[in-house]
Amino acid sequence: MWPFWWKGASGFSARSTAEEVTHGIDGTGLTAVVTGASSGIGEETTRVLALRGVHVVMAVRNIESGNQVREKILKEIPETKIDVMKLDLSSMVSIRSFASGNNAGIMACPFMLSSDKFELQFATNHLGHFLLTNLLLETMKKTANESNREGRIVIVSSEGHRFAYGEGIRFDKINDEASYNTLQAYGQSKLCNILHASELARKFKEQVVNITANSLHPGSIMTNLLRYHSFINTIGNAVGKYVLKSIPQGAATTCYAALHPQVKGVSGEYLMDNNISNPNSQGKDKDLAKKLWEFSLCLTGEEES
Repeated sequence: MWPFWWKGASGFSARSTAEEVTHGIDGTGLTAVVTGASSGIGEETTRVLALRGVHVVMAVRNIESGNQVREKILKEIPETKIDVMKLDLSSMVSIRSFASGNNAGIMACPFMLSSDKFELQFATNHLGHFLLTNLLLETMKKTANESNREGRIVIVSSEGHRFAYGEGIRFDKINDEASYNTLQAYGQSKLCNILHASELARKFKEQVVNITANSLHPGSIMTNLLRYHSFINTIGNAVGKYVLKSIPQGAATTCYAALHPQVKGVSGEYLMDNNISNPNSQGKDKDLAKKLWEFSLCLTGEEES
């Protein structure tokens, strides 16, 4: 992360908030699906996109919590359109149900398997998003073509991708409990996010599709992602206001990537602090991205889009 006061080529910095980076932008006529929208940066992303006129579909695990957030935003922005739909990204059944009707992530949890029997961080942070994106792609392509407006896929990754396993992605050990490391498994799932966006961007360019795909690091923010690490939470709460981003700052890069005209036509990039940045060498590995794509298709039972 750059120093908070440093402004990049975009004119924004780590201190910029989601409202600041979208100031003056009219999102009327656009629809956004926001995962993890019932708390933290997902909630703030929903609020700011709605503030700019975007129709937001809140994809949440808990409908009651989602509706509470919706009502709170409607009190502030009565004219906005927000829908709440149930989505559990660790469950393929839930994802398919969501797609047919139309901070979702976890961090450093103990070894667990999803309902589909995949390691939980890989399943929730990558595989669920991969399947959801694939199921919505044809609708996105049709909408982008008919409306003549660019579609944008924004995948929230993390600088944590730099701390993945040495080989990057353990294709043959995804469910290996014996060698499981909580933080490296998280890093692996976040590396998958970057590679997913990269391969999507390559395919869109090849297919001449008016859709972009980018990944990003939202910044270091104290959210309930770290609910499995009480010690880190304790330290973070004590010093966070001095070194961590606020939630409005944490939601900024997502809103910037989703709405700002500067990002028009930008695809396959990794963003941080509202500017284009660089992932590690594994995050730039095109062959690894292709291998992950094929692996994910196999695990989800999907066909090539």
